[in-house]
Amino acid sequence: MEEFRLEEFLPFRLAVASEGVSRVIARQYLGQSGLGMPEWRLLAAIGRFTVLSPTAAGERTSMDKVKVSRAAASLVSRGLLRQSRDPDDGRGRLLRLTRKGATIYSGIAPMAQEVEMALSAGLSRAEWNGLQKALAKLVDHTQAILANGADHTAV
Repeated sequence: MEEFRLEEFLPFRLAVASEGVSRVIARQYLGQSGLGMPEWRLLAAIGRFTVLSPTAAGERTSMDKVKVSRAAASLVSRGLLRQSRDPDDGRGRLLRLTRKGATIYSGIAPMAQEVEMALSAGLSRAEWNGLQKALAKLVDHTQAILANGADHTAV
């Protein structure tokens, strides 16, 4: 049996790449805005989709309920998000940007484009396009695996 090499294990490599990208974003933007990565992701998602419930925000950002709740509380306390009752669900909440939040959101797209340009500079155009296609397929495949339960061979 072949020796397991963590450094060659795809989930580990994806986690390392993701952490590196998060550090680039933190260094180039988050420090000056005072936002943490969960707050940044939540602000970006709500800015993109205008109004989200915490559950929908979690789905859009791939964050669990606790992380969404903490990020939302932080953004509300800073005056960047407004939380209101969901008229369709008396117990539910809806999250929206405030004017101050919209101002910060308007700076996210240019910063994100700068980060992507910096990252893509390390790859050829063909490699970058291939990476984008491969990641889209991997995301779709993982969703199919999750939808079919734990049996990854059935996909």
